[in-house]
Amino acid sequence: MQLSVNFPKGFKYLPEFLSPEEQKELVDTLRHLVKKAPLFTPVMPRTGKPFSVRMTNLGTLGWVSDRIGYRYQIQHPETNQPWPEIPRSLQNLWNKVGDCPVAPETCLVNYYAATAKMGMHQDRDEKTFEAPVVSVSLGDTAIFRLGGIKRGGATQSLKLNSGDVVALGGDARLCYHGIDRILSGSSSLLKGGGRLNLTLRRFSPF
Repeated sequence: MQLSVNFPKGFKYLPEFLSPEEQKELVDTLRHLVKKAPLFTPVMPRTGKPFSVRMTNLGTLGWVSDRIGYRYQIQHPETNQPWPEIPRSLQNLWNKVGDCPVAPETCLVNYYAATAKMGMHQDRDEKTFEAPVVSVSLGDTAIFRLGGIKRGGATQSLKLNSGDVVALGGDARLCYHGIDRILSGSSSLLKGGGRLNLTLRRFSPF
């Protein structure tokens, strides 16, 4: 799958942005940080249906979902401890590709096992949409789907491989997007297989 000229303005696709060595170093860093903020399984508001992904956060704020709703909070929902700091390497990546004058406040870490998916959604729980959403793929290849700013419109797909970076900014900031499936065994980066997706975001206005 190749990048289409029909993708909206503000959508960046940067294949192989991270070298294999940089990917390995980042995974090693994340492995240490996840010991402080373990992966947990979020649930849908009201219904309590579990997500198919497990997640955690880095930064001053973290995104969570439970029966109460979607929101950002300053502590891990299970340990009640503050989230670990965003690694310098990810802050540098944000500075390189984000076109944003201020630092990210949060990095959502999603772990996709072989059968995990993410339905089409907008990232709109932030107080500002001026800053982009910058996404880093590590591990198994994912089939990423991008739509428009209204649900149910035409969509296009793209394979996201380990080391690829995607940014949704400008007109693309509120586009619907999701993960259709994981191509299990397509990468040997993660010892147990699967995919990590790191999503850098800004919550507060600037």
